[in-house]
Amino acid sequence: MRKHDESRRAFLVGAAVGAVAPTALVSDAHAQTHDQHAADAATTAQAHAHGGHGAFFNDDDAATVTAFAERLMPGAPGKPGARDAGVLNYIDLALSGAYADQQDFYRRGLAALDAYCRKAHGKPFAQLAAAQQDEVITALEQGKASNFSWPSGQAFFNTVRTHTMEGMFADPIYGGNKDFAGWRLIGFPGAQPAFSPADLASKEAYSSAAIIGLQASAKKG
Repeated sequence: MRKHDESRRAFLVGAAVGAVAPTALVSDAHAQTHDQHAADAATTAQAHAHGGHGAFFNDDDAATVTAFAERLMPGAPGKPGARDAGVLNYIDLALSGAYADQQDFYRRGLAALDAYCRKAHGKPFAQLAAAQQDEVITALEQGKASNFSWPSGQAFFNTVRTHTMEGMFADPIYGGNKDFAGWRLIGFPGAQPAFSPADLASKEAYSSAAIIGLQASAKKG
């Protein structure tokens, strides 16, 4: 893994560890739709059948979002990235539900992104080499990318980064954090029935019980 990838991963992982809890990365509006997502098994199955999308994104947009998220949270041997954690599936389902008001934001942002990439590099974002994708992402972050009006390049970057973090570290019931990849990455044990006084006083990572998430609880219900 390149040094650039390592620093980016360290930043996002550090931000997740610094949160009160990974599940708190999900917005209040998204959290309020927990029952809807838990009951909408058909939509989730459809999204998985299309390789992690199908609720909102078409194939081209899905490829772009997958590549973008992976550059934000790159995978490495033994360290899951955005692709491994199913971040695309999370964003796809969110945009068909709790984040439906951001659909036009994504449509316009993705169109502007590919227009900028074709102008600067002759190819859409998903077809660029990783180093070129990083250059584009940096230009977005710094507000230096042309072809953006609304949303601005910075607004688009910030939104996709936020949604990537949510897809990595929120409860798997929302469609991301596949197999608890994000939680395992930062050593978060998931929701537990109870912690003993000794557990709370210990400075060691909690590993005495299996991870229990909303997804697991829903299956038992």
